[in-house]
Amino acid sequence: MAKNKKENPIPEEEVKVEELKSEEVKTEVDSEAAEKQEEPPQQPQRDYEAELAAEKDRYLRLLAEYENYRKRSQREREALYGEVKAETIVELLPVYDNLARALAAECKDAAYQKGVEMTMNQLMEILNKMGVTPIETKDQQFDPELHNAVLHVEDESLGQNIIVEEFQKGFKYKDKVIRYAMVKVAN
Repeated sequence: MAKNKKENPIPEEEVKVEELKSEEVKTEVDSEAAEKQEEPPQQPQRDYEAELAAEKDRYLRLLAEYENYRKRSQREREALYGEVKAETIVELLPVYDNLARALAAECKDAAYQKGVEMTMNQLMEILNKMGVTPIETKDQQFDPELHNAVLHVEDESLGQNIIVEEFQKGFKYKDKVIRYAMVKVAN
């Protein structure tokens, strides 16, 4: 070994310079590593904030979508309820027609007549409570949105498009016509 040292003599100054350079490289590597270690926590934090903002936005959109769904469902239920109620009322209107015919017919039995009147009044009260109103026709101007003209008569003593006679009573449920009034119109 002693022979090897003599063959490769390295001056002490060169060894010290190499040691200093290697220490500088180590400190540079250590400082770069420290910087890299400091940066990663900041980078994921920014990613977490972005993810949080995206999730919050998604949550708010989902919440708004659910609220819209709930309101739309409520409106649909109310509309369906109104339609079903109107259909039920339409099915009851022939009962009204029959009672009206019974009242119009002559009857010798006063008690029977009184019973039919009471039944008719009770039916009208029920219809009024349900929001059903009869469409007025007598001496009214013909309105195609409310009336169905089945006959036309020429009479100079009456005004134009005046309803002369009602054949079947019309009814409205709230603002919707559930049965048009059948009428005879003058001129």
